Amino acid sequence: MRLIDKPFCPVLGLPFAHDPGEGMVSPQAIAHPPVFDRLRSVALHEGVARHLVHDLKYRDRVDLAPMMAGWMLRAAFPEIAAADAIVCVPLHRMRMFRRMFNQSAELARHLARQSGKPFLADVLVRRKRTQQQVGLTANQRSLNVRGAFEVPDARQDLVFGKRLVLVDDVYTTGATVSAATTALKKAGAQDVTVLTFARALAGPI
Repeated sequence: MRLIDKPFCPVLGLPFAHDPGEGMVSPQAIAHPPVFDRLRSVALHEGVARHLVHDLKYRDRVDLAPMMAGWMLRAAFPEIAAADAIVCVPLHRMRMFRRMFNQSAELARHLARQSGKPFLADVLVRRKRTQQQVGLTANQRSLNVRGAFEVPDARQDLVFGKRLVLVDDVYTTGATVSAATTALKKAGAQDVTVLTFARALAGPI
């Protein structure tokens, strides 16, 4: 796997070819500041990392989740240590019914267990059914998930003023985690770190 190690952009987690110095951010982060506070990922979405994501997501290899969560803990240990809780990108109930499990929730659950942080499994819900993001352009992905997530009124006290780690399996354009972060921030989350196992090397927010 091509692990993402320092130096990388402190905002988008993009690896730098050389160390630009303390506090320097990538041009992408300057041109398109994300709604989340920072992104961390274990590896680039290629080779072994891509196979692991696909095996977990499409081949029901939930036995891989503890190992993958361990790598995610190492990749974002300072951010997880500073967080109040861990949340995940939810599936719509119809997709959950067909797939029978949520790969992001599996990663988040094991990450919470390994880090000792609480996993808030039901604070974020997907209120509208969306298309699969695979095969869509960046703009289509953004439109597809716009307004898709919400924090139920009964759960907003668990989010308000909190520092959260939002878990997903892979970051491509950022459309899904951006829509989820928008819902968390609307509910009063103070800080949101997005943590994925894999990420595309580049791409618009």
